[in-house]
Amino acid sequence: MAEVKKLPTREEIKEEDKWALEDLFALDADWEQALETLESRLAEIKGYAGKISVSGEALYAYLELTSEMENLFEKILVYSNEKMHQDMSNAKYQGYAAKAQAAAAKLSASEAFFEPEILGMPEGKLQEFLEQKKELEQYRLLLERILRRKAHTLSAAEEEIIAKTYEISSAPDDIFSLFNDADAKFGTIIDEDGNEVELTHGRFSRFMESSDRRVRKEAFTSLYRTYDQFKNTLAATYGANVKKAKFYANVRKYPSSLAAALAPGNIPTEVYDNLIETVHRFLPAMYRYVALRKRVLGVEELHMYDVYVPLVADYKMEVPFTEAKEIVKRGLAPMGEEYISHLEEGFTNRWIDVYENQGKRSGAYSWGAYGTHPYVLLNYQGKLDDVFTLAHEMGHALHTYYSNANQPYIYSGYLIFVAEVASTCNESLLMQYLLKESKDKKEKAYLLNHFIDQFKGTLFRQTMFAEFEKITHEMYAKGESLTAENLCDIYLKLNQKYFGDEMVSDPQIALEWARIPHFYTEFYVYQYATGFSCAIALSKRILELGEEGVADYMKFLKGGCSQDPIELLKMAGVDISSPKPVEDALTLFEELVSELEELL
Repeated sequence: MAEVKKLPTREEIKEEDKWALEDLFALDADWEQALETLESRLAEIKGYAGKISVSGEALYAYLELTSEMENLFEKILVYSNEKMHQDMSNAKYQGYAAKAQAAAAKLSASEAFFEPEILGMPEGKLQEFLEQKKELEQYRLLLERILRRKAHTLSAAEEEIIAKTYEISSAPDDIFSLFNDADAKFGTIIDEDGNEVELTHGRFSRFMESSDRRVRKEAFTSLYRTYDQFKNTLAATYGANVKKAKFYANVRKYPSSLAAALAPGNIPTEVYDNLIETVHRFLPAMYRYVALRKRVLGVEELHMYDVYVPLVADYKMEVPFTEAKEIVKRGLAPMGEEYISHLEEGFTNRWIDVYENQGKRSGAYSWGAYGTHPYVLLNYQGKLDDVFTLAHEMGHALHTYYSNANQPYIYSGYLIFVAEVASTCNESLLMQYLLKESKDKKEKAYLLNHFIDQFKGTLFRQTMFAEFEKITHEMYAKGESLTAENLCDIYLKLNQKYFGDEMVSDPQIALEWARIPHFYTEFYVYQYATGFSCAIALSKRILELGEEGVADYMKFLKGGCSQDPIELLKMAGVDISSPKPVEDALTLFEELVSELEELL
């Protein structure tokens, strides 16, 4: 039998294909010095307790100090975690990440007095400070948002205790990440060419698109065999995260974990419920697509390992990374020269860690620290999906770039509700470009299939994830157990509901909940679906209105968190407080399915 193809080690990856973490800290020693500096100044922060309510001068000095230290901590956190993510088995950077997590708890504890002291000030005192100390004006919005949280803020002593729990509270996510990215092994499979190949997270997605059904089934079965072996452990890990969310919701006097998760963005829970209800109404369109997929693939039974294979079987798009960058630049050209210049900056100045290596964290993300450029982690495999992932993550990166360039540190970090808008808008613009440039019927069908699968994967699938979270968190709130058996039963029924009767919901898919990292940031995934809907609307405005649409959109990109998310989106031209953006996106999905039905 042929030799097993193994992933390269980190050292075997070319330097130009690695992100330039030295732009954050030139040496590990500089990181260690920064951590020492931060920890040496924690007492200084805590020393303002009892003083910030006495004078505007003291309040301003405290806010300036904490802004500086929080920015320094952000750099410490990003560097340590991204170093670890290069190779999750590297003990040194596991230690760095743990130290950063401990520093987060210490920093939070040192600042715990702040909000209770602000909320305990006599009415009108804060306004007096703002009038006396003009430099405080830049912090007005920050202070107003604290006042908005008054009903959910505890005493200084209680806040300090809660702050000290944060390091413990990250345990479920930490345990899952180490299991999923470092410890979990999925064995080997025989690929299309008869080679024995190690199955990894990155390769799994490629195998799911294989035209060889045996390969798809073998990869599917092998992957879930591993999760099945650890399902009880993973259920306990997920359950611990649900309990953590409920604990913080209870102590902060929110009616539910969902309400607590949505509160920072001032998002009504109706937005979450509207999404699920609207997608339910459009499930017949998904069933039409499933039926089309079954017909075109010519199978008696459509299985879950048949969901990702392209319907245009004899059309392939293998895209080297150098070509992917050029395609993305052409696709995003409607954004204008300035935007493209910053995109090019990211491509040429090593913002991106491109390829998979042994121990590298799975998936893709963008992350950075204020004062330095953002970073993008990829596991590039050369598929069309990977080209869209590049556009997606660079959308995040440039959102960060523009927010950082146009907002002070305290308002630079956009909230997660809008985080997926800029990334998905890039994907939509890229798809519109590719469809427009399509030269023949087969290519157009291939692209339509891919666009429809984006809807399936983002709007339908992420809403299904969101519904799973809602059900499981509500179960725990009612005192019900989150055993592996219960979680699998819930997930399997949801899968059957979302894919319909034409799909065989294989028993293995009941375990899919066990491999979703985003479930450890509770009530996060719904924002992929709302963000996708907003992005479809915004990309349409950009293409139809040209410079005017781009100008409105740039206000959003530059806004950071200087307004609440719903208001930022309204400024760009979309109102997600109503079901309309989701309805419009799903109407487009119906149209795309009809068009593909005609072509195939």
